[in-house]
Amino acid sequence: MNLWNLAIIIIIFSQTAAGILGNFSLIFHYLVLYCREYTLKPTDLILMNVMAANALIILSTGVPLTMAILGFKQFLNDFGCKLLFYIQGCGRSVSIGTTCLLSVFQALTICPRKSCWKDLKVKVEKYIVCLISLIWFLNMFINFIYFSYIIFNRNSKNVSQTRDFGYCSTVRGDEIGDSLFAALVVCPEVFFSVLMAWSSGSMVVFLYRHKQRIQHIRSSHGSGRSSPEFRVTQNILILLSNFLAFYTVSSMVRGSIALLNSHNWWLVNISHLTSLCFPSFGPFVLMNHYSILSRHCFVLTRNKNH
Repeated sequence: MNLWNLAIIIIIFSQTAAGILGNFSLIFHYLVLYCREYTLKPTDLILMNVMAANALIILSTGVPLTMAILGFKQFLNDFGCKLLFYIQGCGRSVSIGTTCLLSVFQALTICPRKSCWKDLKVKVEKYIVCLISLIWFLNMFINFIYFSYIIFNRNSKNVSQTRDFGYCSTVRGDEIGDSLFAALVVCPEVFFSVLMAWSSGSMVVFLYRHKQRIQHIRSSHGSGRSSPEFRVTQNILILLSNFLAFYTVSSMVRGSIALLNSHNWWLVNISHLTSLCFPSFGPFVLMNHYSILSRHCFVLTRNKNH
């Protein structure tokens, strides 16, 4: 085992452990708040589902890779391998969809009160649970269509096109399957990414104007503080910038793998590493904000009981 292989093993171990710890900690945090009869805000509901999708990616990608590293090679058959890819696809698509919803909703939250988008924000807030459920259902259904095709299509059996992922092997899809994947999965992901970039850019503009307004108030009255909504927006922008950066790199690597006829070991491992970056370290971006929120909710609950 050379130095580079050892480095990849250590990184995958770290990503898997950090992802399980971070995502499940935040999910447990939300459950504790819900059990204490704390009303979760729409942003909290969206983030809870983002963490759930991230946990799904970690369990379906990081855990099998870790088992393969520990010596459990090819422990899944062809059907199990494709089912695992279906779960990975659902987790990735839901993560992109819910993160996009988070970005759009937060942009609507901080937009000016006289803006025409304020009415849309009220409607989105009212039907937030329905929108989240719709994202889960549509992505599970869309990925199931592609999953059904590759399961029932038994024509492609070229062993030379077999891809080895360590924990399982599967035959490379045909041109129809690749086109179906691009139409059903890739195109919606690109759309959500563009929408996310637009809403994030809008938030940056809003925050810049807000900062100028605060500086003007401070110079005029000697005081001025940012509202909680804008502090939350700054944390969400950090989360979104990390998501877009990691997702762009991951998509470029996945595209390179799809275009190559040969199975490149380095590209496959880099694809795994980049796909695990946001699910692993994204929750820790919000840890500081939610530790403060948890203490605030604890004080409110204690005052309510007394």
